[in-house]
This record gives sequence, C-alpha cells and structure tokens, in this order.
Amino acid sequence: MKTIYDQLAADCSKMTTQRYSTSFAFGIYFLNKDLRSPIYAIYGFVRLADEIVDTFHNFDKPYLLRKFKEDTFEAIEQGISLNPMLHAFQHVVNYYKIDHKLINQFLKSMEMDLEKQEYTTALYEEYILGSAEVVGLMCLKVFTKGDDKEYDRLKPYAMKLGAAFQKINFLRDVKADHQELSRNYFPNVNLAAFCDRQKHEIEKEIKGDLEVALQGIKMLPVESRNGVYLAYVYYQKLFNKIQRLSAERIMVERIRIPNRIKIGLMLDSMIRHKLNVI
Repeated sequence: MKTIYDQLAADCSKMTTQRYSTSFAFGIYFLNKDLRSPIYAIYGFVRLADEIVDTFHNFDKPYLLRKFKEDTFEAIEQGISLNPMLHAFQHVVNYYKIDHKLINQFLKSMEMDLEKQEYTTALYEEYILGSAEVVGLMCLKVFTKGDDKEYDRLKPYAMKLGAAFQKINFLRDVKADHQELSRNYFPNVNLAAFCDRQKHEIEKEIKGDLEVALQGIKMLPVESRNGVYLAYVYYQKLFNKIQRLSAERIMVERIRIPNRIKIGLMLDSMIRHKLNVI
C-alpha cells in the first residue's frame, strides 16, 4: 500500500532532522502532533540542498543541484517521487499550497553558494531571503493551515525570524565558511581582518530582527507557538554566547550550545508557554 511508502518518506525526513539538528528536532517535537511531519519534510528538503553545496566536494555540484531542482518540481507535478525526502516534501507543497516561487527563491540562494561571491548589501539580502526567509514562509503556510489572511498578517514576522536565524548561523559558522569554503556573506567586511566593531554592527542588525520576530511568535496559533518559541530561545542563547566573545575568538572556534543546556531551555520554554509569559 502507498500509505506504507508515505510513512517511510515521512520517517526519512524526521530522521534527517534529528541527525542534523537537535535544536530544530526539539522545536518540532513541541509543535502539535499534526504539524510535525510537514515541518520535518520542509527541513529534510532544505537539508538535502544544503548538503549538495556544502559537503559534496568531490562531485559535480552544479549538476547535482540542477538535477535536484528538476526532481523536486517533477515530484510536485506528479505527486510522487522515488526519492523519499522529495516525496514527503511534494506532499506538503501540494497539500498546503506552498507557492512555487518560495521554492525557486530558496534554490536560487543555493545556486549562489556554488560560486565564490563578493556580497554587496543587495546580494546579501537576496541570499538571506532565499536561504532563510522563504523557509520560514513555507513553515508559516503549514502553521496557518490555509488561512491566507493570517498568513499575510504573520508573514513579515516569519521572514524576520528566518533572517535572524541565518545571520546567527553566519556568525556561528564564520570560521568554517571562511577557511574551509572560502565564503564571506557579510558585505563590506574583510574576514581576514574581522574586528569587534564589524561584529557589533552585525549583532545590532540581528537584535532588531529578533525583537520583531518575537512579536510574531506571540501571535502564532497555539498549536505552533511553543515549538517556534523553543527554536527562538535556543538561537537567542547561542546569540548571547556569540556576543560575549571577541571577533578574533569566533574566527578560530565554532560556538555551540551543549545538549544538556538545550534540554534546560526546552523545559524553561515549556513552563513559560504554560504560564503564558512568552
């Protein structure tokens, strides 16, 4: 029966999320049960594309990404794929009527990672739009369950949350991006001479994004609010840790939050949610 394959596809997306990101896996667990599989599927799709451009170094990345894009839209059109991850994703896209423009924008940002870029402010904003903001919008389509009015109301906040997460990732991964992948996403910043003043400017931008995003989280439907808030709390904790360190330090060390701390944050956010003090 096809239902067995559907479940297998969903399980593959869930396993991928758990293997690659304990923080997002924790957050998804605190969504309502009916929302978990769709968000796992979105994460699995995003993760696959990211792996192509970030880790498949001994393979033809442009071909793989081009084939991935073709397979994605074929799966959406046909309503099925022999790639379990794409099968799970196409179901979410078709069921929740996710705009194909969001998918194209995401894949465009992945394509930008195939070549060395000199990021202007415009390119930086375009990359963040595709790599993070539209992913937030895909998730928002799931959270709002077809309520277009609610989706439009929460859209700016979801985009700010995605942008904040991505910019924090940039700071967390700046060492690997610069030294291993020869990437620098920050416009007008020379990472070879990265200084505290430049770091503080980036942090100021992130603070503004997080403040706006939190307003939107408080307006989310109760079924999704706790899970999204947990992800927000984790990233806020990571950001606080990054802020305490010098630019020199983050250029030599990838900053992490231990799992035991994540569990503590999970319990704290759960209590705050129950007391309605988010």
